[in-house]
This record gives sequence, C-alpha cells and structure tokens, in this order.
Amino acid sequence: MNKNERLIIFLLASLNFTHILDFMIMMPLGNYLMPFFNITPKQFSLLVGSYTLTAAVSGFAAAFFVNQYDRKKVLVIAYIGFLIGTFACGLAPSYGLLLAARVLAGLFGGLIGAQVLSIVADLIPYERRGAAMGSIMSAFAVSSTLGVPFSLYLSNLFSWHAPFILVGAVGTVVLFFIIRFIPSMTAHIQQKEESKREVLFSVVKSPQQRLALLFSALMMMGHFMIIPFINPYMEFNNGYSKVQTPMIYLVGGIASFFAAHILGKLSDRYGKLIVFSASLLASFMFIWLITNLPPIAFVWVLVIFGVWFVLATGRAVAAQAMVSNVVPPAQRGSFMSFNSSMQQLGTATASFISGMVVINGTDGKLMHYNWLGYISIFILLCCFLLGQYLFGKNSSVKA
Repeated sequence: MNKNERLIIFLLASLNFTHILDFMIMMPLGNYLMPFFNITPKQFSLLVGSYTLTAAVSGFAAAFFVNQYDRKKVLVIAYIGFLIGTFACGLAPSYGLLLAARVLAGLFGGLIGAQVLSIVADLIPYERRGAAMGSIMSAFAVSSTLGVPFSLYLSNLFSWHAPFILVGAVGTVVLFFIIRFIPSMTAHIQQKEESKREVLFSVVKSPQQRLALLFSALMMMGHFMIIPFINPYMEFNNGYSKVQTPMIYLVGGIASFFAAHILGKLSDRYGKLIVFSASLLASFMFIWLITNLPPIAFVWVLVIFGVWFVLATGRAVAAQAMVSNVVPPAQRGSFMSFNSSMQQLGTATASFISGMVVINGTDGKLMHYNWLGYISIFILLCCFLLGQYLFGKNSSVKA
C-alpha cells in the first residue's frame, strides 16, 4: 500500500476501534449490569441484542440509497449519530433509558460497518485486499487488547458508565481526522439512479449474493453465540475475579492483532478459502473447551482464549475479503449494507438465543452455558459447508 492508502486504512481502523469497542464492552459488562439493575440474563441479552437488531434494520434500509451518495458523507453522518447514542449510554440512569440509548446507537452504528468495508473494497484491489482487511480487523484486536481491559478497569474504578464516555470522547477526536483526511468517494455513483426495487432485486435474483448474505449471518451467529456470557460464566461459575477476567480480552486482543495481519497476508498468498476453512474447523475444539470449562489455573484459561481469538480472527478476515468480491463496485455499497445488516441480524439472533438458553441457578451460577457451545459448533459447521459451495473451485466467485 502507498502512503495515502495506509493513512486511510489507519483512520478507518481507528473509527472501527471505537465502533467495535462500543459493541464489545456491553458483553463483558454483564456481571456489572445484572446485579446493578437486578435484571435476568434474558434482560441483559436484550441490551446486547437491541443494538445489533436496530443496526440490522438501519443497514437494510440504507442499502436502498447509499450507492447514490458519497461514501464519506454517509460514513460521517452515521458516525456522528453513533457517538450521540454512545454518550447517551454513558449518561443513562436506568435500565430502560440504557436500552433506549443502545437502540439509538444501533440505528446509526448499522451504517458504519458497510461503509468502511465498501471504502476498503473500492480502494484496494482484490489481490491485496486480504492484508487491508487484516488491518481493518486489527481494530477488533486493539479494542480487545487495550479498550476492553481499560474499560473494565474504569468500571471498577468509577462505574459502568465510564467506558461509554471514554468511547464517545475518543470517537469525537477520530471524527475530526476522518473529516479532514478521508477523501470524497463518488466513483461508484451511477448516472442513472437505481430504483429501490432494482436494488433489492439485484440481490434477490442472484443466488451468489443471497448465499453470501446467509454465509455472513451464520458466521456471526455462530461466533457470538457464546460471547455475551463469557464474563458472567467466568466469574459466577468458575470464581475468577473482576480483576482477572479483563486479562482474557488483553491476551486475546494481542493474539488477534498479530493474527489479523499475518493471516490476512497468508489468505492473499495461499487462498482466502483455505485460511477461512482451517481457522473455522480448528475453532470447534476451543468453543467446546470454553463452554465446558471447569475451574482451572487461570493461565490455561488465557491460553485457551488466546488461541480461540486467533482462529476467530482468521476466519473473519478471510470471509470478509471473499464476501466483498461477490459484487462489482457499482453495487458494492448496497450489497455491503445488506451484508452488514445480515451480520447484525445474526449477532442479534445469537444474543436473544443465548438469553433464552442460559438461566440463573439457585446458587447464583449460570446454567446451560455448554448448550450454547453445541449450538455454536453446529451453526459454524453449516457456515463451513456453505463457504465450500459458494467460494470453492467450481464457484465463479474468486476466493
């Protein structure tokens, strides 16, 4: 990548850092919010799922018009709305108002991911896109390595409100640089405006696009099935303290940071489908270990989670690169909005299912968490088979 490309990728990764951190920090706050508001696992899952569900709705709606506008303008407007919602989370005094703030943040947050991926796909040729996607996905690693542990530290030091104020403040700084340095991106705009029906039909009539959207939804559903209750399970069931559990995200984030760059380059060199398949299949054993984990030495907990983070990053980087190549640039904005919407819908579905499956035991421990592991493995196996069909040798989609 040249200097200008690297600057844009860095700024988009910084934006992604705040966007992902806002979503990620809600899940490890479960063991703070459930006793603070005296709510059940099901009510907590609504806090997690409300963001992703509303993001899915806004992402779907945006698909009908984003291709007719400058990608930068759409990104900036969405980011401003997202930051307002994030600050509202940090100021919410009750469960109801926090839920409403998550809905607001989700409505605008649903527009961000698709625009980031569309800008990267427009800017970087497919042959180098794996490495670029790896850089963007490294925002997940940084948010895990620095953002989540520091946010949990602030929660211990002040209150659970503090992390959201932090994300909003950092995002405000990032917004200034996005406005200043990201160029307008209008090359994708067609002279003839597509009707809403044409936008939808272009996806519906294409088997590859339909299957790619299902592929994205299944991958996110399988991944997030076990995430909302990791922290509560580690504390309530296995007895690890609030001081220890942030280390899971620190170690996992460091592992993901290196994995995103290394596996992104490997996917460009050896094939994105190969990296995706190997990472996904290898993750099954670690999903089982995490959801059936007995109280063991905490160093082994960190090892297990570190490997799982690496594998999850590997499959995500390769999958995003493959999916981004399903459509030509003129349709990419709309398709990636649909794709982001399906990812959010998959995440929301996983959150709601996990909230229905996991219940509080009489001794304060969580019950049936291992069931989520089995559901996750089954969904990811379906995703693997679909990926082979969609991006395999006999497919016209280059993988």
